[in-house]
Amino acid sequence: MANLDNTTYEWFVKAFHPKSGLDLNFYKQNQMERRINSFMSSRGYKNYPEFIKALDLDKDLYDAFFKHLTINVTQFFRDTNQWKTLREEILPKLLEKKAPIKIWSAGCSSGQEPYSMAITLMEYFPQARFTILASDIDVNVLEQAKKGIYKEADFASTAPELIPKYFTPVDGGYQIKDQVKRAVTFQKQNLLTDRFDSGFDLLACRNVVIYFTEDAKDMLYRKFADSLNPGGILFTGSTEHLFGMSHLGFKLVSSFFYQKQP
Repeated sequence: MANLDNTTYEWFVKAFHPKSGLDLNFYKQNQMERRINSFMSSRGYKNYPEFIKALDLDKDLYDAFFKHLTINVTQFFRDTNQWKTLREEILPKLLEKKAPIKIWSAGCSSGQEPYSMAITLMEYFPQARFTILASDIDVNVLEQAKKGIYKEADFASTAPELIPKYFTPVDGGYQIKDQVKRAVTFQKQNLLTDRFDSGFDLLACRNVVIYFTEDAKDMLYRKFADSLNPGGILFTGSTEHLFGMSHLGFKLVSSFFYQKQP
């Protein structure tokens, strides 16, 4: 650190890493630098050392900054056409296997995606046996996910008839019912540095990697490929395409759905 100018982005990246476990070298610099500087400016901090010191002293500030940095924006059944494809084309084929299907929502934020998975299976495939793992690097959004309380805006893409069936009205919104909550296991995980479980049949990682460098994306998709069973499906976000990823053994089977080849 002594050799780095403390006015530079590189200095901040090095100083922030041991505090957060988040290595910003894996993220596109222009986008991350803009996000950091806009947050600092909005809170009145003029330089990186002052801001790093404030993050050490103020947990609420740190939590707000981490959430801002990791871009937790989602809702139930986001991108409805993709969920229709999942329901009508992808899940019926995966459910042909006799064993329970194993699902992972990677970068799950506050839980809308894995709970949408659970609701889809319960509603349209009531005989299905499945497990759902949901992971995120931000412990605060994971706590929110475990509580399962959501605002009206989270349901903009949700079929109205599903809400009373799987949610209970509470002040200011709705809470996920226990039968859905029990279907999902949440855990903290850094996608770029932690080891992954394997044997997944469906892996959803949507609107997470768009901020990663190309090298980080390639590394992550390699790890995803290793985590999937042959024939397993990777479900990506509407801004993410696996161009040039054929060396990983993925084949496009529908828009934003990639199958790992045997």
